[in-house]
Order: sequence, then C-alpha cells, then structure tokens
Amino acid sequence: MQSKATTVADYLASLPDDRRTALEAVREAILANLDAGFEEGMQYGMIGYYVPHRVYPAGYHVDPKQPLPFAALASQAKHCSLYLMGVYGSPTEEAWFRASWTADGRKLDMGKSCVRFKNLSDVPLDVVGETFRRVTAADYIAQYEAQKPKR
Repeated sequence: MQSKATTVADYLASLPDDRRTALEAVREAILANLDAGFEEGMQYGMIGYYVPHRVYPAGYHVDPKQPLPFAALASQAKHCSLYLMGVYGSPTEEAWFRASWTADGRKLDMGKSCVRFKNLSDVPLDVVGETFRRVTAADYIAQYEAQKPKR
C-alpha cells in the first residue's frame, strides 16, 4: 500500500509499533552500508534508495523526472517488503544474496526484486547490510545502462 507521507520520518511515524521497529532496524542496516552516491527519501509511496539526478541526470527511463530507483523499504498489508533492484538485475548478486540469506536456516520469501518478511527475526540484518555495501552507485549505474531498453 502506497503511503502519502512526504518524509521518511512521517512514513515511519505512521506505522504500527511492530512494523516501525522492524523497518527502522532494516533501515539502520541499509544506511550504515549505503554508498554515498545513493540517497534516501520517499519514492513511489515507500522509503526509497536511489541515484539522485546530481549523480545520474538521465533519471529513470520509465519516468526521467524520477531519480534512478535502487531499493525500497515498505510496510504492505500483510508483510514488510525490501525491494532490491540491484540484486534482481545481477544474477551474481542474486545468487550470493539467496545463499547468504538462507545460510543460517532462515526462509527466504522472494519474488523478482521483492523480499517479504513478517517479523524482524526473519531478517538477517548482516546480509542486508552486506547487500548494500557490495554495490556502489557507479556499479549500479553501469549495470542499469547495460540492461536498460535502447531507444
């Protein structure tokens, strides 16, 4: 469900305590490992992590007014979601991510780019942090450029 919040603080404040606690912990792991070329803000009604126009002026090819999305964190109706476009677009990163998430026996509920979780105990925060540490904005831009539709 898309939020109408315009700031990350407002978004988090609007959540029930259990969801807020989980998303704040995941967010902390992200921010501690996020490359300086990315920014955090609200995008598509979720907490977004993106390459700002000052770094990648072309923006997102679907909507060039939007900065290039990299990841998102959200509270949905029945679960929380972590969207990982950088993992989805890289078979090597996806293989690493899947193996790392499940290495300690945790179940991974993952679609193409969406990792769903109900509780913070479902999330290996070290793996989340490492996922973000492994990809710089420059690497992500190169990956995106190589895969984006040619016009």
